[in-house]
Amino acid sequence: FGTVAAPFVAVTGLDGTALVSFTITGLDAESAVTALELYRRRGVWKVRAVGQGYADGLAAMLRDQGLPQAAELAATVQEAVTRGMARTIAPPPRTPGDGTRVRTAAGLPPGEPGPAPQPPPQPPAAPVPPEARPPQQAQSGSPVDYRHPGRARTAPPPPPPQAPPAEPGRPPQPVAGDAAGWTMDERLYNQVWGMFEDLARSVAAYRSAVDFADSRQEQELQRVLSDPRSRIGGAGDEARAAAGAKHTALVDRARAVLDRDLAQLIAESEVVEPALPPAFAGWASPVWHGYRVPMEIPMAMRLGDLHLPERPELRIPMLVRLPLERGLWIDSGRSRSGPDHDLGSDGLRRAAVDAAVAHAARLLAVHPAGEFTVHVLDPAGSATASLAPLLESGVLREPPAAGAAGVTAVLSRLTQRVDLVQMAVRGGASDALPPDLDTGEQLLLVNDFPHGFDDRAVTQLRYLADEGPSVGVHLMMVADRRDAREYGPVLDPLWRSLLRITPVPDDHLADPWVGHAWTYEPALAPAGSRVLVQVLRQVAEARRAYGR
Repeated sequence: FGTVAAPFVAVTGLDGTALVSFTITGLDAESAVTALELYRRRGVWKVRAVGQGYADGLAAMLRDQGLPQAAELAATVQEAVTRGMARTIAPPPRTPGDGTRVRTAAGLPPGEPGPAPQPPPQPPAAPVPPEARPPQQAQSGSPVDYRHPGRARTAPPPPPPQAPPAEPGRPPQPVAGDAAGWTMDERLYNQVWGMFEDLARSVAAYRSAVDFADSRQEQELQRVLSDPRSRIGGAGDEARAAAGAKHTALVDRARAVLDRDLAQLIAESEVVEPALPPAFAGWASPVWHGYRVPMEIPMAMRLGDLHLPERPELRIPMLVRLPLERGLWIDSGRSRSGPDHDLGSDGLRRAAVDAAVAHAARLLAVHPAGEFTVHVLDPAGSATASLAPLLESGVLREPPAAGAAGVTAVLSRLTQRVDLVQMAVRGGASDALPPDLDTGEQLLLVNDFPHGFDDRAVTQLRYLADEGPSVGVHLMMVADRRDAREYGPVLDPLWRSLLRITPVPDDHLADPWVGHAWTYEPALAPAGSRVLVQVLRQVAEARRAYGR
């Protein structure tokens, strides 16, 4: 692209009017470019400039997008273009009815995406006797009507709340639950994930623009330095100043766009966070003061918060689906980044157990009474202080297992449960399970691994990590991987099977869209708060009331 005119791309409406355009400058040896990206957010399509070039061609671009057999696919595309199979589709001719199909959202300037129009909610139809109904025409022109005469058509789910019309020139006001979903919880879950994706893509566009500005400035400076006549003197200084001014202008423009996107996300976060249910809310949320034991399992729960260095105060809730598909590993070792240098080894271990207790308490609180059981392995008895909320509230059906004998007993019992449930499921004989077998979800909280574990116990633990989640047995480990060095690569599959989280802020998690390194912070109760004990006491009282 460096030998031809700068590529220009535009997104147009049906009438050919350009909505957005982008000129990609500063290209050199690149032969393939990702110009724009389209994605759907809050019911509307959005477009964002990318401008990422690839010197290795189309195959490198497809490989960067994660497509398998990128080279073969690129060759197929090149062959199709060569044979003239790729055609540009002309916009359809404008008809009188086009004006009624495409409209600009109220309160937004032309070209700005607005919320998709939603039909007004219809009240559910009252049942009507078959004899009172007017004759209906059969579907699809068939003389036979296959619809049940005594069954009214089910009313669609209520639409998500709509944002009020915005003032001209301003973005619409955010509304909690403004996302797709059948229930409010599902809408909030999808809205949080939409905010997560929006922040990831906005920061990716900003970083890409900054990289482009740096690259162009470097190329311009190289051209100046490669000419001995302009290397010194006033001409060289003017060229360097011009390159710096262009760089500053590009970065400032990209930062202004990022700040605009971040302001919208912050406004959305301010209305979404107070509306989150207990399973999604932080421990400091007022929703916990009116907590009641739920009657059904939620679709997800909050593990912590995520943020990026461009705006650390904008926190995105980290929600994971329930039931858990992977075990959790709270890493009590020192991380490569994060503020753990102020904590000693004992302080990190204490913080890791505190985080594990907070996660276990949330799991107990968001499940119906008696549907979730926590087992604790504390071989050395070193976590008694951190386990106080679980012990004081009485939610543990048995005290934490200590010593090698306690570890063996709990692991053997849970391993046997996994075996029995798996055999019953495979044989289709779930009614043949022992009557005293607890069929609810189980969580094994392991502290100070591998202390108190022999080779057989380690094998059982690996078995539970692999086979347990599918039959309702989940694993949460508090461990420092360096303490298990003596096992060598034997435990590598175990560590890979668990979701690693940390007791202190650490940037080790990546998003599924652009792969940013996000800083994770665990969801902990405020210092000095008794919210954990109060909630767990309600869980214990509900369990006793239901006889579970």
